[in-house]
Amino acid sequence: MSKVNTSSMKRLLEGFAEPICERVLTHWRNYLECADEPVEPSTEMAKVWAFSDFVAQSCSRNPALLKTLLSSGDLERAYKEGELGQRLDAALDGVSDESDLGGRLRRFRRLEMVRIAWRDLAGRAELVEVTADLSALAEACIGGALARLYHWQCQQRGTPYGSDDRPQQLVVLGMGKLGAGELNFSSDVDLIFAYPEEGETRGGRRSISNQEFFVRLGQQLITALDRPTAEGFVFRVDMRLRPFGGSSALALSFDAMEAYYQAHGREWERYAMIKARPVAGDRQAGDELMALLKPFVFRRYVDYGAFESLRDMKAMIEREVKRKGLENNVKLGAGGIREVEFIGQAFQLIRGGREPTLQSRPILTVLEALRGFQLLPEFAVEELVDAYIFLRNAEHRLQEFADQQTHDLPEDEVDRLRMALAMGYADWPVFETDLRQHMRRVHEHFDQVFAAPQREHAESDVLDTKGVWVATQDDEQARDTLEKLGFSEPEKALDALADLRESHSYRALSAHGKERMDRLMPLLIGAVGATDEPETTLGRLLSLISAVARRTAYLALLVENPMALSQLVKLCAASSWIGRLLEKHPQLLDELLDPRTLYVPPGRDEMTNELRQRLIRIPPDDLEQQMDALRHFKQAILLRVAAADVSGAVPLMVVSDHLTAMAEVILDEVLELAWGHMVNRHGRPQCGDELACDKGFAIIAYGKMGGIELGYGSDLDLVFIHSGASEGRATDGAKSVDNAVFYARLAQRVVHLLTTRTAAGELYEVDVRLRPNGASGLLVTSVQAFADYQREQAWTWEHQALVRARPVAGDPGIAERFRVVRAEVVSRKRNAGKLRQEVREMREKMRASLAKGGSNGFDLKQDRGGIADIEFMVQYAVLAWAYTYPDLVEFTDNIRLLERLGERDLIPAAEVTLLTDAFRAYRARVHQLTLQDRPAVVGADEFADYRDGVVRIWQELMEPG
Repeated sequence: MSKVNTSSMKRLLEGFAEPICERVLTHWRNYLECADEPVEPSTEMAKVWAFSDFVAQSCSRNPALLKTLLSSGDLERAYKEGELGQRLDAALDGVSDESDLGGRLRRFRRLEMVRIAWRDLAGRAELVEVTADLSALAEACIGGALARLYHWQCQQRGTPYGSDDRPQQLVVLGMGKLGAGELNFSSDVDLIFAYPEEGETRGGRRSISNQEFFVRLGQQLITALDRPTAEGFVFRVDMRLRPFGGSSALALSFDAMEAYYQAHGREWERYAMIKARPVAGDRQAGDELMALLKPFVFRRYVDYGAFESLRDMKAMIEREVKRKGLENNVKLGAGGIREVEFIGQAFQLIRGGREPTLQSRPILTVLEALRGFQLLPEFAVEELVDAYIFLRNAEHRLQEFADQQTHDLPEDEVDRLRMALAMGYADWPVFETDLRQHMRRVHEHFDQVFAAPQREHAESDVLDTKGVWVATQDDEQARDTLEKLGFSEPEKALDALADLRESHSYRALSAHGKERMDRLMPLLIGAVGATDEPETTLGRLLSLISAVARRTAYLALLVENPMALSQLVKLCAASSWIGRLLEKHPQLLDELLDPRTLYVPPGRDEMTNELRQRLIRIPPDDLEQQMDALRHFKQAILLRVAAADVSGAVPLMVVSDHLTAMAEVILDEVLELAWGHMVNRHGRPQCGDELACDKGFAIIAYGKMGGIELGYGSDLDLVFIHSGASEGRATDGAKSVDNAVFYARLAQRVVHLLTTRTAAGELYEVDVRLRPNGASGLLVTSVQAFADYQREQAWTWEHQALVRARPVAGDPGIAERFRVVRAEVVSRKRNAGKLRQEVREMREKMRASLAKGGSNGFDLKQDRGGIADIEFMVQYAVLAWAYTYPDLVEFTDNIRLLERLGERDLIPAAEVTLLTDAFRAYRARVHQLTLQDRPAVVGADEFADYRDGVVRIWQELMEPG
């Protein structure tokens, strides 16, 4: 029997080269030794075994596998959709533990990989079926393993829940070829793990966070798939495409994912996310995640900004090919598979937001869409499609031989012959000729798609702005060009341009950098000419360009993205303050790419989530990164608020609301960071009965923050209070300190985090002098001591300040106790005449020391009839009448306090209207002046009616008789 079968196989191998025959016969003999009931070989079997050591070795070592495949008929038919998953479920039925799971997965994987390779090499399956089967196999293995591991971990650690009281599951995103359903034979699987929201587990021995649960689950899943054993592996897993790569948590919440891609997502990550899709876990939640991330991947406009980065990626690809000697690599070499995919994905990145058809994942579908939209010529699409199919088939033949992740053409003569035969060619030279022709055509199209278009302004415009910049025009011609563009002082503009050309920042640029600058400047000059004050705007922009010139990616961004350039010119024309902000923090230029978010400042909840997600990725002991993240967050929000302000997209009150909410969000996180540091160092303060305090600490905002009236440059007036319940006790840590010391250091830490200047700048200037006893008092005061001071020692001006005070961060219980104290103190019965005199005297002292208007100007804040007069009248009215009308203590902002005073008929309605209108107008003007880097002083005639009205009301209310 054995001898007959050996002879039969020899006959079937006639025509193959001797080394190939001998290799197959070796496998066949091994098979005969292991098989109880050997099967008769066939022509198809001989062919497949000749082309694949992997198939031959798998069958020879496990005859039952071969028997199963032959007897089932599975080699002769394509699987139905979902059939692989059903078969795996059956194979995993009754699986007992992780070890058992790993073994069953590996055996199932080998069986199905042999089947897929066999059908491919026998010519029974087209490329689309092969890649679909490989992708379905990976999905089935990932999903099957995940389901069992999730169940076991829930039993051990409890079930993760979200805020909606529903159990949560892991979402597994497949990236790259897996995401597109185009997996190759020996491919890694690129995965990203996510979960819907933060929360904790329930039902376990102890509760853990959802993130900890899913990180552990992800680790177990990777082990089940990736760990090599005696039976091999299932799939190699690559997690490096997740946010922040290998330095971040293995699994992130949806909010964290969205915040990352909005704040940090780079062009290559957009490129990678094109093919992403849910492949395991909670598919419905995965679809929701993809919907959240869609705006990051596909911009609603044609994204010209992608051109430069795509060209940079193309150049990087070409450099890599040369450096690594990849000419014989069918994937990475010039004209290889990667270049076909790059062409398709580049169009998806640039135009996918406008054309939903281009959001498809499979590259062949994308190429057909490019044909339909006439974005590529008919012949180009045909050549790319033919080349892609040819190269993918060649890739599979290379990998199916030994189930190894290789893309390099063989060098050995026998291996070359085997490769040619497997591809349907009689010999290697003919095969190689066709291969090289396909790759040459692909590379030609690759070069043509990414050739830089003629965007030189001077070549498309009769006004030679390029000549103005590079000084190829004489002075008269240049002046004439600038005048036609809209410049009223062309000499001034020419001098500014010459200064930049001769500056160190320009001369120090590389040739590539100068090329980018020389492409940008004509575009910028033309755009600036259309503004109201071209010379002023040009000066602001040249200062910015000079500052960012060394980081030439920013120049490329502006050249490639007309939207970003136009927004930059618009914002700098409107505000020198915004220009300086961008100059100091050029990473903010990325914010200009999407006007949808640039002019829509986020709400409080969005800010909270964005900042927390920025911080969650930073190691808890990396204070420098945490401080920089806080500052970058503030700068980004400031830009968006200012952009919305100068464009008129939001009214004054909303501007202050956003700026105040931003400060509150930052204070929340700063306090959490400071608290975490102190607790780690000293333990938690004890509050009696061996109970740890629930912080027992709160931050109280005074002044503009307390009054919800922050401006762009406002500092923070803060007071720190603690419960007092912990006095005389100490913290419970190894380095225990007295609780009073703990809270004092906590407050110092908060101030340090806010005020320290890092490379990213500072957060806020902080004034803590409004605390009891001012600069000579304790930095942190107990609630009781604060109350006693306010009742017995505080000056009237301190009670005035208390009118605008409110808790903004910390322990809610302490915040409520502060509100009770504030209400009591503000509502005390007072002698109206004495109060009026003291308030008036304090106002006169302030005006004498701070007013800057002089005889020819009006200081909006400090001169008579200005903002401070309105504020002092409101504070006087609240302190005078809150005893009778306690609801006056409900608000801390001037507008609502004025409205409440009007509702109680304490100030006539007409006067309330005048005061609120004047207050809004003044503050709007202060905002405008701040954004122009000018002091809050206007001409003496500006706001004359408001000023006269405020002075009249002051005299009636504060100087009666």
